[in-house]
Amino acid sequence: MAETTAGHGNGKISPDVPDRFLPGVGYRDLPEPVKLRKIIGPSIILLAVSIGSGEFVLWPFVSSRVGLALVWVAALGILTQYFINMEIERYTLATGETAVTGFTRLWKHFAWIFILFTAIPWMWPGWATGASTTAGFVFGWSETSSTNNIVTVLALIAIGIALTVSPVVYTVVEKFQMVMVAVIFAFLVMAIFLATEPGDWTGLVTDAAMPAMVGGPISDSAITAAVLLGALAFAGAGGSVNLAQSNWIRDKGMGMGAYIPKIQSPFTGAPEAQASVGNVFPTDRENMRRWRGWWRVANHEQFWFFFVAGLVTIVIFSVLTVATVVAEGRTFGEESFAFIRAEGEILGDRIGDWLPAAFWLTGSVVLFSTNLGVLDHVGRVIGDIVKTKWLRDSVRWSESKLYFTIVWTEIVIGSVILLSGVDEPLRLLVIASALNGISMFVYSALLIWLNRRAVPKPIRITGVRLVAMVWAVIFFGYFTYFLVANDIIPTLLGSG
Repeated sequence: MAETTAGHGNGKISPDVPDRFLPGVGYRDLPEPVKLRKIIGPSIILLAVSIGSGEFVLWPFVSSRVGLALVWVAALGILTQYFINMEIERYTLATGETAVTGFTRLWKHFAWIFILFTAIPWMWPGWATGASTTAGFVFGWSETSSTNNIVTVLALIAIGIALTVSPVVYTVVEKFQMVMVAVIFAFLVMAIFLATEPGDWTGLVTDAAMPAMVGGPISDSAITAAVLLGALAFAGAGGSVNLAQSNWIRDKGMGMGAYIPKIQSPFTGAPEAQASVGNVFPTDRENMRRWRGWWRVANHEQFWFFFVAGLVTIVIFSVLTVATVVAEGRTFGEESFAFIRAEGEILGDRIGDWLPAAFWLTGSVVLFSTNLGVLDHVGRVIGDIVKTKWLRDSVRWSESKLYFTIVWTEIVIGSVILLSGVDEPLRLLVIASALNGISMFVYSALLIWLNRRAVPKPIRITGVRLVAMVWAVIFFGYFTYFLVANDIIPTLLGSG
């Protein structure tokens, strides 16, 4: 690795960050850390995506079939994601580069692999479809009607327009998601007092104490390997959305990300063409003091606004499902939002005619905000890869221009999928989430490699966090194997 090539700052290139496949990085001082209240935002965006995928849909669906027996697995899944997210943030706080750029430094082919890991799972518009479906419960159109598909396409277009006209995209996404999360938590607080009783919560202890797992005490045919892996991946955000933490904390100005240009609208902003190749900081006493400050505040932001808030929403939505549809003995098909319709109807029978509409429209808000986060993160992750890997020197193609091109391409693809007839929201979410679970297995291993090799030695992953990441590889590796062995291979053999 070159050590004397001209670079940033003092003109030296860091020997710690691999430079075989991308240019080496120079040195700059780490900015001063800020108070927690000033950097709250990236984890809330991640939480908003989490609520609309796992918390509102997949985990309540699991609970509608098996009660609260698997909530302990959700808690384990979201705790595992907390450690994964902090290793994603470690590399970005230290270099200003995204974790995917770091992966590409290790092996050039990770660039296109992570484009596929990002594009394929998230092209399925299950969230916008779900938002239209729950709105249809209020306004009278059916889940599989042409009206539902038209509303979904219009919702996707509205998201695209909102992102395109935003001068600084991150700022608008953050503010929108903060409002959405506030609305969701207001509903959850109301639901606890109006729709549940103390006895509804006892299953968190009695049911969750069971050694429940697919193929064991739980044998419900609807809880397939794909559903379980998807629910685990979406106990939290899931897949490449977690990787987008790199992009969001950069635009928030955290750590060395403060030196990286933000994504801005080509119409109302001033995008820069500079590629997102970063810098590292000298590990002297002053910079290490700043590092400890950034690491502490980043951990607090992630812990309280992703892990704790996410776990609370999973538990409340799951208990609400058990207190309604399970208590009434209702059962539902595997590819339908019927359990959400029934939940609203039961709430209305018990509490008042106004509550079904409030519940379903809250669901629309949840799922709409999720799809906004999905489109935003896909544009960010893929745009960053393409700009840094292949269009580094292009003046025409800024990362901002790539971002908007990718967002609108994703909208077109999602619309085509809907118009082709694949429009069941739960089915679309299971497809997306299972594929994301596989990608999490892969990048959990890569994060260990990255943060053991490609950052300065004093800040490399060690101790408890290293053990937690090894656990993440085992955790998602097991369920990936389970999916392949129990769903994918039998399906291929059966079709052959």
